[in-house]
Amino acid sequence: MEEFGLEPDFDDEGALGWQERALCAQTDPEAFFPEKGGSTREAKKVCLSCDVRSECLEYALSNDERFGIWGGLSERERRKLKKRAV
Repeated sequence: MEEFGLEPDFDDEGALGWQERALCAQTDPEAFFPEKGGSTREAKKVCLSCDVRSECLEYALSNDERFGIWGGLSERERRKLKKRAV
């Protein structure tokens, strides 16, 4: 989302085509949705090298995703980011 300082990268693959290129799609999904109090470290590590990290974060912010690691941020971190952007 441009309002969050992110540049969308949409092309002919469609609005959600980025998901096919996401590194998390090739790893254990449970790492991205840890149990309460569970570690987010491994998921965030995967996100750091993902080519579609900004699209993922944009999606989570736009769709008010409340659970999981999206674009390298936890739900709490995304909430803080949204508050700063308002």
